[in-house]
Amino acid sequence: MSFVEALGISKGITAIIGSGGKTSLLYALAEELQDSVILCTTTQIFPPEHIPVVQRVQQVQGIVCVGTPCPNGKLGTPQQTIDQLAEIADFVLVEADGSKHLPLKAHASYEPVIPENCTQVILVVGASGLNRPIGETVHRSEIFYALTGSEIATPDAVAVALQKEHYGNRVFINQADAAPEEAQTLAKLLPSPVCVGSVKEGEILCLY
Repeated sequence: MSFVEALGISKGITAIIGSGGKTSLLYALAEELQDSVILCTTTQIFPPEHIPVVQRVQQVQGIVCVGTPCPNGKLGTPQQTIDQLAEIADFVLVEADGSKHLPLKAHASYEPVIPENCTQVILVVGASGLNRPIGETVHRSEIFYALTGSEIATPDAVAVALQKEHYGNRVFINQADAAPEEAQTLAKLLPSPVCVGSVKEGEILCLY
């Protein structure tokens, strides 16, 4: 089963939020969709090396990344609105969150930056961070602690945080190859739909 099928990706705007593999999932979905795909962000991302990058776009054949260059070398929000991009391409995949390269995350009040008119929002969770101290593995660990009262990112604590924040209409537990038992435990604690897999390994393990 492909990631597009497992995550129910349809035409329109898909926002990818959370932590533990957002960009990798963005690229994997684009490669599976192949045609009429725009990648962009509502925060900042590093420019992809394997995908054409432009500041504006009028038509799309294949895959293109649209963004505004920032002084730090990253790409920021496009000059065109997300809705305008959705009129140009069949699929607009938006990285709409930041996580400082940590596998787990709690959100500040101004996050995530989800565009309007999304077809769906995919919340990514990195299983490699489970059962580790939150100071090592959770971006905004102080918010996570306020939500859960736990200094360890157990599956139970992560499930509590995710359900209190209530972001996304589908959860993708990534990095299941690094912690398969913990990933399955977390998945069973969350309301469906939940997908467990590994972008790195290119596999879907199970759906809930």
